[in-house]
Amino acid sequence: MKDDVEAQTAIDAIYNPTPYELDIPRVLPDMDIPADNQLTVAGVELGRHLFFDPILSSDSTISCASCHLPELGFSDPNALSFGVNNAIGTRNAMSLVNVGFFTRGLFWDGRSATLEAQALLPVEDHLEMNESWPNVLEKLRHHPSYPRMFREAFGIEFTDDIDETLTTKAIAQFERTLISGNSRFDQAMRNEIFLEDEEVNGQQLYFFELSQQQDHPGCSHCHGGPLLTDNRFVNNGLDSVANLNGFADKGRGEVTGNFGDNGKFRVPSLRNIALTAPYMHDGRFQTLEEVLDHYASGGHAAENLDANIRPFTLTEKQKEELIAFLNTFTDEEFVNNPNFKSPFD
Repeated sequence: MKDDVEAQTAIDAIYNPTPYELDIPRVLPDMDIPADNQLTVAGVELGRHLFFDPILSSDSTISCASCHLPELGFSDPNALSFGVNNAIGTRNAMSLVNVGFFTRGLFWDGRSATLEAQALLPVEDHLEMNESWPNVLEKLRHHPSYPRMFREAFGIEFTDDIDETLTTKAIAQFERTLISGNSRFDQAMRNEIFLEDEEVNGQQLYFFELSQQQDHPGCSHCHGGPLLTDNRFVNNGLDSVANLNGFADKGRGEVTGNFGDNGKFRVPSLRNIALTAPYMHDGRFQTLEEVLDHYASGGHAAENLDANIRPFTLTEKQKEELIAFLNTFTDEEFVNNPNFKSPFD
């Protein structure tokens, strides 16, 4: 009788990994990559296949890319994302632009510390892929291509070595390549181009350091730096509640158990913001005009309302100028990068 090792199905492929060199524009920080999941060409390619393949869902209808569309900055045009059997989720799917640089927890509430940990959850979420990891692994192990790709990426010898850890590592490798840093805004910061007058006026409103308008707090308090986010979790005054326990969605507070974190959500990056509507954690705003109107109103008061949320005046002309500047964050090179498209098209 064969022993367990002999009974396993060996994978006929060569393991000779080539390191994947990230092309990080100099405006962006270094990326912290886990020592046990260094990027390789084969690992990134495997992750790209898994990201776009609906095989991870129970009925093979939903992939990661179903809610993170490349042409929309890897975001979802629906306010709330749809899963298997048209189940409706509870939040808007966040953009994955520059997600490899986010170090303070992922999802709107920061529940996952790493991309590897994040990728585990949608598979078994009943409102998303509605599958079990054992079933996913059986499908991957018996797939005509994936065993070879897993060996080339991670050096495993047998199909039974394919597990959820390697699967999510591959997806995380691909997601770390989703780097955007060549928008017109970036080109202007590198003195390669000059912004139009309307855009410059909007830039002066956006950056509090440049603003000449005394009551305007400046967007850059929260959406500053090269990533256009400070990676904090804040209450930005979306909901009127009697007290901090009144939030229908407690956001960060649901994760930390801290009363003061109720109603707080991640400050998203504004890179490619013109492509990623609708906006906010629940997709309540369809346009950037609505977003600006909300912030100009000062939002709803609460004990933990962020100090930068306060009323300010914004004329229609200034609103147009600010939106013109926000449009400079669109990175056409990123959106059209063939390396970020589905390998199945």
